[in-house]
Amino acid sequence: MFIHKKELIHPVSVDNPDPRYGQYLLEQFGGATGELTAALQYFVESFHVTNSGIRDMLLDISTEELGHLEMVGRLIEIHTRADKDLKIKAEESSLFALRGRGPHFLDSLGSSWTASYINEGGDVVRDLRANIAAEAGALATYEQLIENSQDDGTKKALGHLATREVAHTQMFMEALQSLGKLTDPIFGELKPDDTVNVYYNMSSNGAADERGPWNSEPKFKYIADPLGQKSARGEGSEKLHGEKLARGQSSR
Repeated sequence: MFIHKKELIHPVSVDNPDPRYGQYLLEQFGGATGELTAALQYFVESFHVTNSGIRDMLLDISTEELGHLEMVGRLIEIHTRADKDLKIKAEESSLFALRGRGPHFLDSLGSSWTASYINEGGDVVRDLRANIAAEAGALATYEQLIENSQDDGTKKALGHLATREVAHTQMFMEALQSLGKLTDPIFGELKPDDTVNVYYNMSSNGAADERGPWNSEPKFKYIADPLGQKSARGEGSEKLHGEKLARGQSSR
């Protein structure tokens, strides 16, 4: 059951409406990283979860995201209010001039929202990791929107929305931690082969190769020359094949 309350989840005000900027804001209404995408993603994930606490968290955050969608919609509505009810001019925003004022399920370039934006599966660990990535994408978009805004009220509202992306990321990370899966790269029952800790140096230009904890001992075995190793394995196989033929054995 959902109950809508008419007050916004966080205050929204705009001092200097700008239809051009309202078009940018569509990215968080009907875009890939927008609030509708997040709300629906977390909502449907809740049906996959047997852990009652994590299910409750997903439903709480999903519902909050709908409140954020309402905030973004209100911002777009205010930014596209035309003086004296005149229509928006094409030079102010060709998109709103054609579609009319207020939010639409479009991104900032006019592409329609699609369910393909939603990244969900049937495993709670996989979903929580996807959610962290989703929050990161939304945060990056909000940071760009804040940087390109000239309106203090808009920036304040967007700052709150960006802050909540950070908060949700922390919640998803803590949920993974509670499952013992925050740093475990495996989320299913896969039994890795013996290359699971091997790092192949596949990008080289003759200069010194970059090294870091992602390709260093003791976690990883660094293969500096994958082609050389492959060649060596091939030579060994050919030698063994020749020995078998010399003894009259089948090569199979």
